[in-house]
Amino acid sequence: MATRAAEQRENAGQSAARLAAEGVQNVALTWVDNAGITRVKTVPARRLADAVVRGVGMSPVFDVFTSDDAITASDHLGGPDGDLRLFPDLDRLTPLAAQPGWAWAPVDRYDQLGVPHPACQRQFARRMAERAGAAGLDVRMGFETEWVVTRAPEGHQPAAVAAQEPLDYPCAGPAYGMTRVVELSDYLRDVTEALAVQDIDVLQLHPEYAPGQFEVTTAPGDPVRAADDVVLVRETVRAVSARHGLRASFAPSVVAGQVGNGCHLHLGLYRDGRSLHRTADADWGLAPDAVAFLGGILNALPALLAIGCPSPASYLRLQPSHWAGIYQCWGVENREAAIRLITGAPDDPDGGHAEVKTFDAAANPYLAVGAVLAAGLHGIESGARLPAPQTGDPGTLGVRERARRGIVRLPATLGEAADRLEKSAPLHEAMGPVLHGAVLAVRRAEEAHFADCEPEEIAAATRWRW
Repeated sequence: MATRAAEQRENAGQSAARLAAEGVQNVALTWVDNAGITRVKTVPARRLADAVVRGVGMSPVFDVFTSDDAITASDHLGGPDGDLRLFPDLDRLTPLAAQPGWAWAPVDRYDQLGVPHPACQRQFARRMAERAGAAGLDVRMGFETEWVVTRAPEGHQPAAVAAQEPLDYPCAGPAYGMTRVVELSDYLRDVTEALAVQDIDVLQLHPEYAPGQFEVTTAPGDPVRAADDVVLVRETVRAVSARHGLRASFAPSVVAGQVGNGCHLHLGLYRDGRSLHRTADADWGLAPDAVAFLGGILNALPALLAIGCPSPASYLRLQPSHWAGIYQCWGVENREAAIRLITGAPDDPDGGHAEVKTFDAAANPYLAVGAVLAAGLHGIESGARLPAPQTGDPGTLGVRERARRGIVRLPATLGEAADRLEKSAPLHEAMGPVLHGAVLAVRRAEEAHFADCEPEEIAAATRWRW
């Protein structure tokens, strides 16, 4: 144990020296709570070795914080008692390009005796990735991140007041239009440059549908890295926006009635280095394990919504014919299906993968990747199948035709999704009672808090929380 601590201290000391050479004085240590809020503690860079060896203290009560900073309770968590230690992951230690003098590292959480905290979402994601590896699967994941950018209000205003004011969009160009890129070319250049400096591999960036909306897609990696990356992407976009006098919102519904921000999860399955999405003479080109894995995700989608769509604001976004995937179906290159199979170019052996379209950026990304892995692995264990793929927009079909095709509406409220998560034995087993109970407690509290609110009030109250 003493040798391991000495090695950790030496590695951290070397990292701190590198940070000092780059002019970094402070390190932000982040975790994401069950409401999807990125929380932080910071340490001076010169104290990094102590943080790596001893950890940094925090209360376990943050696992039952809601998005508005209220505190609820579960059977296992809540109240003023207890303490945890945050241990930064030096492999992800990153100087922040848009925040001079600062670096970032995600943390894993343990108790005072060094036992993994059962509600640590990042370790949950890692456990599920290890389960997939034990089953011989290599799962690569990546996210599309959407956000809306507005001009920041002049002067300091309380968030409650600023949320009610009309949004001032810095670009007026059409959806997906080059005009938006021209109007904000300096800003978008700085976003991509900052991400590149931080070793985030950007695949593409483009204007999206809603006013002031953009999307960045990052390269796939292992599930924990994918979740780390999306946290770093959001905070980088936020920092670059602030430096340009702008404000970024990743909220599911920025303005009620408009298209909201999604955070689609892409995943590719491989075994022995070969894609399971490009198998000859198989259903839809999918190997049997890929069929079962995606079938498991499809079957679990009603419960997964409580993970990937965790706010009442999420359900303002989940509307028919908005490419949000509100029906429990899948399709080949169908952007209205909840799960979209992307075939890729014919000459690209790694091109095929799947996309979960329902999720948004209010989700804790570690919970999202972990729960999707758990659902897919349960699909393999239980021999899940995929029904026939759907073509076209299910929202344009009549109720009887949808029923004939077996197309079911996914939960329309957070309460309905939480009910499905509560009854999901596979997700309860994978998450464990402490994490599962904490997530449910936060979902119930969020639903109760906004129960009597109109859509406009929900959107305004949550607009700047993510």
